[in-house]
Amino acid sequence: MQPLEVGLVPAPAREPRLSLWLRRGSGILAHLVALGFTIFLTALSRPGTSLQAGPALTGPLLCSQFCLCMAEAILLFSPEHSLFFFCSRKARIRLHWAGQTLAILCAALGLGFIILSRARSELPHLASWHSWAGVVTLLATGGQALCGSCLLCPRAAGVSRVARLKLYHLTCGLVVYLTATVTVLLGMYSVWFQAQIKGTAWYLCLALPLYPALVIMHQISSSYLPKKKMEM
Repeated sequence: MQPLEVGLVPAPAREPRLSLWLRRGSGILAHLVALGFTIFLTALSRPGTSLQAGPALTGPLLCSQFCLCMAEAILLFSPEHSLFFFCSRKARIRLHWAGQTLAILCAALGLGFIILSRARSELPHLASWHSWAGVVTLLATGGQALCGSCLLCPRAAGVSRVARLKLYHLTCGLVVYLTATVTVLLGMYSVWFQAQIKGTAWYLCLALPLYPALVIMHQISSSYLPKKKMEM
């Protein structure tokens, strides 16, 4: 084998075309699953009795946050999965902020409807694992928003190590999204949801939120985290 000449860098191996299209297909499927599951819960949540009034209002809002807004806001930065791949990074950062802001607004409205519904029904608050997981997710989402604000204006926030803060933001963002997914899964164990969906369809619904979570987890752990560690 002949040694490489000084100053020459070997060209990176090209990715097989099949692998590239499989990754792109998985991203498209993640968008469709997130959107389809949100539409499904919106159609499923309909006005009914007093016990159904809470889920009828909060289901679409919380699903929009957990299954659509947060997922789309994270997938924006993927070169294979982003729907706005033609936009500049600055534009995608703004879209990311818009998606996360919409998610927080949906969560705030959903929380308000939950408190109002349970107060009218004289039911106790924070009486299930789903409610506790939702509170933790909302607090973590707020913390992530503050961290993102520091990244948006690092000088004004007095941040000196931007690369390290970006790494923390990515890692914590993945944890927050996984926590949100767990919250959605716990909601499917509620009496209201199990009364609507039974049998094999219930297990299918249980698996649907996991697919976008797996795509996002692979995107962050295999693409973003190694690159950010090299920048530190």
